[in-house]
Amino acid sequence: MALLRASASAVLPPGTVERLPRFYRPLRTATRRLLGRWFDLSVTGLEQLPRRGGYIVAANHHNYLDGIVLGAALPRPVSFLVMPRVYHATVLHPLFHRWARTIQLNVERADLAAIRQALRVLERSGVVGIFPEGPFSVQGRLERGLPGVGMLALRSGAPVVPMAIRGTYQALVGRRFYLPRFHPLSVHIGAPRTFSRTRGLCDRALREDVTRRIMADIADLLS
Repeated sequence: MALLRASASAVLPPGTVERLPRFYRPLRTATRRLLGRWFDLSVTGLEQLPRRGGYIVAANHHNYLDGIVLGAALPRPVSFLVMPRVYHATVLHPLFHRWARTIQLNVERADLAAIRQALRVLERSGVVGIFPEGPFSVQGRLERGLPGVGMLALRSGAPVVPMAIRGTYQALVGRRFYLPRFHPLSVHIGAPRTFSRTRGLCDRALREDVTRRIMADIADLLS
């Protein structure tokens, strides 16, 4: 299937000019064409994306291909939350991540600095991407979500758009040198869910409940 387009979904508030990273548009176009041609990338549910304002993308996570696939599939740039070991995987990775405006997130503790940075992106009508499972799923199945996504949803009040990525696990499992085999890839976008905004620190039980609901949405898309 060809990659579907949704330029109508990328609507920003009147007077807002989205500043793209340099060379972002041609790089995204080239990546989108490559994935569509060689990996038969298909995208469904683009009409579900909020037409105005910032929103949170929450998706399952198998490997590095997930971020590339979402970046190519979605009509607007995504500031992904990534772990420090991913941000600093090689000496060149920090340069790329600064260009892509990714946000370092420490999953070992409540990283309030990363949450504040993500909130600023959302306040500027940007898009924040998070993989709630944290580390890669090594078994190819959805794992338990960490409560950071619940905190971000509650603190921002921004819509959370669940997404299911299929095929990235099969494309890389058992491969040497991180070179993917040719395997069909797909992204299925679900309906946004909005949670009541909390001004102060939300309690752990509430964060975990919201996280469970977001993970359930992702699981439904994968079923």
